[in-house]
Amino acid sequence: MKPTLLGCLVAATAVMSNAAAQERTPVQDARPLLIAAIEAPDGQSRGVLVGEIADAITQKFKGTSPIYIDVATERRYAQAGCSRLKVRFWQEGVQLPGVASPRRQTIDFGINYCRDGLPPKSLS
Repeated sequence: MKPTLLGCLVAATAVMSNAAAQERTPVQDARPLLIAAIEAPDGQSRGVLVGEIADAITQKFKGTSPIYIDVATERRYAQAGCSRLKVRFWQEGVQLPGVASPRRQTIDFGINYCRDGLPPKSLS
């Protein structure tokens, strides 16, 4: 039996979804992941948003996957426990108003953050 293009795409999507879900910390907000990235030797952390907020967003936009969160350290500041972080929230199969078909929706932002939840006193 020959593999079809559709079958290959379905298999590739399943592999990517499984890879995205592996080794992700369930969180109700991003703060634990921000701290984990600051503390991680490689400056990275990954999680999946859970709880009422995640459920409401997924239902509202008809998402077909969990809401994933990826945090990466862009810069470590001189102040101990403080970094510039890149935060990405993303979800597959999101149906936005006025958009013809569902797609992956991604929101990226940067934040200066310290383990104590405050911004750094200095950006050097």
